[in-house]
Amino acid sequence: MSTFALVGAGPGLGLATARRFGAAGHTVALIARRAERLAELTAELSRDGIEARAFPADVLDRASLTAALQDATDTLGPIEVLQFSPVPRADFMKPVLDTSADDLDAPLNFSVKGPVTAVHAVLPGMRALGRGTVLFVNGGSAVRPNPGLAGTSIAFAAESAYARMLHDALAPENIHVTQLIVPGAIRPDAEHSGPDVLAERLFDIHSKRDGFRHFAEPMAEDR
Repeated sequence: MSTFALVGAGPGLGLATARRFGAAGHTVALIARRAERLAELTAELSRDGIEARAFPADVLDRASLTAALQDATDTLGPIEVLQFSPVPRADFMKPVLDTSADDLDAPLNFSVKGPVTAVHAVLPGMRALGRGTVLFVNGGSAVRPNPGLAGTSIAFAAESAYARMLHDALAPENIHVTQLIVPGAIRPDAEHSGPDVLAERLFDIHSKRDGFRHFAEPMAEDR
């Protein structure tokens, strides 16, 4: 079995998804900024019998993200599954009338240049394997812009467009690019948006390879 790489590893959805893919036999590469947090997560996964390694990187630092994914490949083997689900910063979420052109630099680097960088880092390995899955996880503003969260709404929409184009372009190569929209907050007690529920859903999406966009719960795309 090959490697599951998670960009945006954290104690909620990230840990649950890493545990689900690890239980299926994948080695796990955890990527996030905080080395201390990554050490805690890898230790927890190790206690579950899952082989996991930490690769610190900042999504906003494209060189460090590329290096982390390359290091993961060299250490654990080719990355078959990439999940891109880092949590946007709070300062990306200003109201639209308070959002300047400069305010969009970081959100677009985070949600567009970050995914492009990650995909280019893992694509050679997926092509060598002859298969692959890229999982994008976004909030509801990716399909229903929220004027109170302008930076994220704009950046998520651009990320969605990139992901959709990848879905079409890479399908002939047996590389499945897909998106899961989570409209509400991810909470342990949420019926459709709890970490374990979403982790199972993401594994199911990876396994069935059916369609591009999926929703954690029903949501109309247009107002």
